[in-house]
Parts: sequence; C-alpha cells; structure tokens
Amino acid sequence: MQPLKIYNTLSREKELFTPINAPHVGMYVCGPTVYNYVHLGNVRTFLTFDILNRYLTHIGYKVRYVRNITDVGHLVGDGDEGEDKIGKMAKLEKLEPMEIVQRYTNDFHKVLEQFNLLPPSIEPSATGHIVEQIETTKSLIDKGLAYESQGSVYFDIARYNAEGGNYGKLSGRVLEDLLTETRDLDGVGEKRNPLDFALWKKAAPEHLMRWTSPWGDGFPGWHLECTCMSTKYLGDTFDIHGGGMDLKFPHHECEIAQAKGANGVEPVRYWMHSNMLTVNGQKMSKSLGNSFLPAELFAGSHPLLEQAYSPMTVRFFMLQSQYRSTLDFSNDALKAAQKGYKRLINGLRIVKNLEYIADESIAIDEKQVSEVEKGIQNCYDGLNDDLNTAVAIAGLFNLVKKINQLYMGQVQTAQLGESTFNLLKESFVAIIENVLGLVEEPNENIEAFAKGMLSLYREYKEAKQYDKVDEIRGYFKANGLVIKDMKTKIDWAYEE
Repeated sequence: MQPLKIYNTLSREKELFTPINAPHVGMYVCGPTVYNYVHLGNVRTFLTFDILNRYLTHIGYKVRYVRNITDVGHLVGDGDEGEDKIGKMAKLEKLEPMEIVQRYTNDFHKVLEQFNLLPPSIEPSATGHIVEQIETTKSLIDKGLAYESQGSVYFDIARYNAEGGNYGKLSGRVLEDLLTETRDLDGVGEKRNPLDFALWKKAAPEHLMRWTSPWGDGFPGWHLECTCMSTKYLGDTFDIHGGGMDLKFPHHECEIAQAKGANGVEPVRYWMHSNMLTVNGQKMSKSLGNSFLPAELFAGSHPLLEQAYSPMTVRFFMLQSQYRSTLDFSNDALKAAQKGYKRLINGLRIVKNLEYIADESIAIDEKQVSEVEKGIQNCYDGLNDDLNTAVAIAGLFNLVKKINQLYMGQVQTAQLGESTFNLLKESFVAIIENVLGLVEEPNENIEAFAKGMLSLYREYKEAKQYDKVDEIRGYFKANGLVIKDMKTKIDWAYEE
C-alpha cells in the first residue's frame, strides 16, 4: 500500500506527508465569517478537511484540528476599506453584532451536523484573541515590518521582501505585477505601498465593533486572526493549513508574511486548497441566481432543483470528485448520486449482517481472496493519492459486487477464509462510516428525524425567519411528512 501523498499548493506538487512530530498532526482550516447562512461552497471546503481529519485519524495519527470563527475584521470586498461584514448585517437587522454572530454560528454548526462533519478539536474566534492580535502587531512594528498611519497599522510588504521574504510565492504572483495592478486602490493614502495590508484598523465613529489599542480605538485586520490563532494552538510551524482556493490570495499569502515576519520561520509545511462549485457549468453566485443554500437542497425549494436531496446524498455527491477538481451541480448528477449512495448503503447494511460460516469441505479460493484484497487496496490507494475519494468510492463499488455475491450465495464465506472475510467486513464499514463519514439515512427512525427538523422549524419561526420556515415545510413535504399542530405534543405525522 502506497504512503499518503498531499498536493502542496506552495510547492505545486504532490509530496509525501511527513508530520513534524508524528504521530501528532496539527491542522488549521479557515472557518466561516458568520454574517450569513453557510453556503455549499463553504460546505465543500469543510467536507474536504473533515475527510482529511477522519483519514489521518483512521491511519493512526493524533490530529489537533483547529478551525476558527471569523466574527470581526472581515470587510466587505475582502479588502482594507469599507464596512465590517458582521457590523453591516447588524445595522441592517437592527441587532447587536454578537447576535448576528451567534445566529449564524448556530446555523453553521447545524448545517455541518446535518452533513455529518466532525467538530474540530478547537474552534477559536477572532474576538476571543484580540490581545494576541495586538501583541503580534506590536512585534511586527518593533521589527520594522509594520507601521502606524492615522490610527491604523499596516504590514510593510516592500520591507518584508527586502529582508528575504517572498510575498506572492503561494499564489505564484510577482510583486512588481501586483504593484501595477493595485496602484489605484482606494485607501492607499494611508499606506506606503498599495499592497500593504491592515493589521489593525482605526474605527470610524459609526463602527460598531471596536477595542482599545496602543494606536487608538479600532479592530483587527481580517488576515491577522488566523496567524495568531493557528500559531497559538499549533506552534510557530505546523503541518497543514487548509481552505478554499479563493483564500489563496490575498488571505493565505498575508498569513505567511505575517507569521514569518513575527516568528522568523515558515508557518506551514503543507498548504491545501479545495476547488470551487459550479452549477450546470457556470460559476455558483448569488448574482446569477444559481447559488444554493443547504436548506434549499434539502427542501428542493430552489427553482433550479427538480426535487429535494438529502444531506447524505449531497455529501456522497461531493465525494465523487477529488477535492482539487471543479464540482458541477446539476439535477442529473444529484439524481445519479442519490442512486449511488443508496447502492453503497445497501452494501453497508448487508455486510454488517453477514456472518462467517466455517466449512472445512470448502477450500479457500485464492482468486476470490485476491479480488477482495485488491478492492480494499484500491480504496486506500485512492485515499493515499492526495485524498482521491472518487477512486476510493470506485473501489467500494467493486467490493459491493463481492458483498452481493456473498449475500446471494454465489460465493461462500469459507472461500475467502475467516481472516479475509473479516478484513472485507471491517474495511468496508470503516472506510464508509469512519473515513467518508457516510451513514444510513434515518428512514427507519422517522420520528426522531422529524423531531430534529421540528426543532429547527421552531427556532426559525421564533426568530421570524420565515424564508427558512418555508424551506423546512418544503423539506417535510418532500419526505412525506406534514407538520400538524405545533402546540400539541404530536408534532408530526407520516403520510401513508
């Protein structure tokens, strides 16, 4: 079986995965900015690193998985000018910023639970690490790599590069070209260089979220939080940093510069980035009207959808493509995934109930043994080849054929021998449930499932989020359920 290789965005090639301090692995993934509902592009990114976390654990590593919550400092447009995304939403909804943060953090957790993503080891927030961000900013100023200007503090990219840094190396961009592209940016009046990015921003009088600092009242820049939190919990240099490819520049580029400037060492061994989603061949975006929320998929309520799709169907669909490839949503692809998921889960249900039957009159069939071993090896070879879940799933379907043969009596368990039979059973279950995180949908436990959905329904109704209420109703209808009287103890009914 081949060893695990990971595509490193920094080196632009697959590299043998060698942790700094095996068997311990430190992994940091950029989490959501919690100002709105989590979208499917986010889900694909977090699913990628859920699989990596699961697989590393499966093959014996002890993973410390850190995924942050951005609850301040992420400005509209991802730059250094404009409103804070959370503050803007708070003003629109006439709420405290932390109410916005709590609402959408709760929604984020619920969505990831529905998709069966494991929680991280640590989930720090930007507002919980203001002290660390101020101290890092001070350190960069002391080293001459940052400067204060009109109450804000900026990272000095030209100085960083002059002292041996290489801003642009992750994304493959050339500093001179970047300078040409950004020379007319707004806000450059405060900066020595248009590319310089904010470590700390002066808060305008109307700005809702602010803290006292040596440079006056303000708030941290978006990029700084990840540097401070990743190195605090994982060390100055750690194993893996992940995120969506949209974060490669400028966010991750800035993280490298800050961390190396502050700590004097490269912060990350392996940079990993998941690719984007498209819909019927077009980029997924709100402006094109083809952006799906998970709840819309589950309810089938989006105009581009022909039916509802369950969380496990969507999870399986996403796993059918390797994480670095573009993934295209379409009704045909989702329907095919629904069939594939059911086929795989049927195999899982069958293999769990299979028992080894010893029969001394039946000799072990080396061809059958070889086919099982090859099928299992194909699964692991796929996973070890930069987490290629598509290859792993193809291997699982080959094993389903063998499982069906055993179930139908076309192959006897004794032909495999007890050790190979147990290997088949244990490996098949472990890869599906523990690594891919696929579970059987709760059709048999419809009451518990309905009650869970009703809990969401009540919360959305109480918050007067009527668009979400309608989506939940649509989900119930699509799954043969009707909401009866919310005031009675009998909250649901199954339509025969």
